[in-house]
Amino acid sequence: MEKRRIFIVDDHALFRSGLKHILEATGEYQVTAEASNGAEFLEKLDNNKPDLVILDINMPVLNGIEASKLALEKDPTLPILILSMFGDAENYASLLNLGVRGFVLKEAENDEFLMAIRKICEGGNYFSQELLLSIIRKETPQIQVNLSNREKEVLLLISKGLSTREIASILNISQRTVERHRTTLLDKTGTRNAVSLVIFALKNKMISI
Repeated sequence: MEKRRIFIVDDHALFRSGLKHILEATGEYQVTAEASNGAEFLEKLDNNKPDLVILDINMPVLNGIEASKLALEKDPTLPILILSMFGDAENYASLLNLGVRGFVLKEAENDEFLMAIRKICEGGNYFSQELLLSIIRKETPQIQVNLSNREKEVLLLISKGLSTREIASILNISQRTVERHRTTLLDKTGTRNAVSLVIFALKNKMISI
């Protein structure tokens, strides 16, 4: 089986080295590129086609938010997993709108890192529950959205980070039908991607974690 190509972007060499060791020890991943800041990441990205970018928020020269914005402008399909601290909560909204595929705490256990990476590489999303809770704790007016039973089922499975293929298999429907329901959910909620859809659904008590 061909190994997934990973690009690690973090300004701490020791952290990059540790994460590389964890990933490559699985036999499923190969770290093909590293960068210590956002500017270096963008420069190297032109010559690398990673299956996943693991990107820190707080870096010198160019931070993870600006780097994500510029990278996703070039390639909106680029899978990015954000490394976060609890104090980064004010940045989540802008990152969600950019289209990043997930968030995980830098303090997370190895198993959670690997779960997040696997889900995103398979086409899904991953959201650290601690970070989701920190986002939805802020009181906001609830918005009523009418969903069909099937749309509710698809929404719940999206919130679990499952890929289109996995959702289609569980519900015994085609992947095209799943994508149609996903598009309808985005339209009804006024959200732009799966991450912001899940946040909207949590804030408006359409799902719970």
